[in-house]
Amino acid sequence: MDPMHNDFIISPSFIDRAVPELAQLDLAGALINDPERLGDGQQARAGCVHRPLAEFVAQSAGQGRRPVSVAGDCCTAIPVVAGLQRAGIDPFVIWIDAHGDFNTWETRPSGFLGGMPLAMIAGRGEMTMAQAVGMRPVDENRIILADGRDLDREEAIAVANSDMTHVSQFSDLLKTALPDGPLYVHFDTDVIDCAEAPGHNYPVPGGPGAEMVVEVMRRFAGTGQVVAVSMSTWNPDLDHDGDTAERCMAAFDALIGKT
Repeated sequence: MDPMHNDFIISPSFIDRAVPELAQLDLAGALINDPERLGDGQQARAGCVHRPLAEFVAQSAGQGRRPVSVAGDCCTAIPVVAGLQRAGIDPFVIWIDAHGDFNTWETRPSGFLGGMPLAMIAGRGEMTMAQAVGMRPVDENRIILADGRDLDREEAIAVANSDMTHVSQFSDLLKTALPDGPLYVHFDTDVIDCAEAPGHNYPVPGGPGAEMVVEVMRRFAGTGQVVAVSMSTWNPDLDHDGDTAERCMAAFDALIGKT
């Protein structure tokens, strides 16, 4: 079992929503990050959530503990990186997601922010949210995109032309050499095949089964290198029988060393 102590923080299920639906998760001692969201525009309101999250991560990591962020959208990974950097940690980023989240405003004219955070972490595109928390771009050669089976056309070109490592076959993570250094693992639960975990806003078929995801998470935990974890969750309103939550939490527990 991973002996590192986990510090939990729960943020909104999406930028403009409240926390309560995620607060039902059984995370003992979790801090609830639910500040008043003020400002004009979604990015300004996101900043109200991201700033306390970055500070939480910085304090936790600076004390040699492991910050664990639970939220509903992947943009909250940006303040996790920022907090690690404040604590003097330059992490390798392992991004586990059915999607690439590697769009910019140029490749995603709809402007959906949830499709952009990994690009922002890499320093691509418009950087308002990153700058709001003082996040410095992570070198692309320090990023692993795991799965990413659902890419927009121009996003796929950007991924292919980047210096990231794209492990498109999820099971390869059981044998792929991992970086020698601190790992930040971001886990979007929609990576699990939607036949097994259908309760997601953007389900994608063809992904790894829940048991495979658990096996990979155990491998990461076993390295002893995971210094921070974030999970973007399923939509509780779409999880009618609780199976999605059960399968996603099994993978999450494996990653944070909980049995």
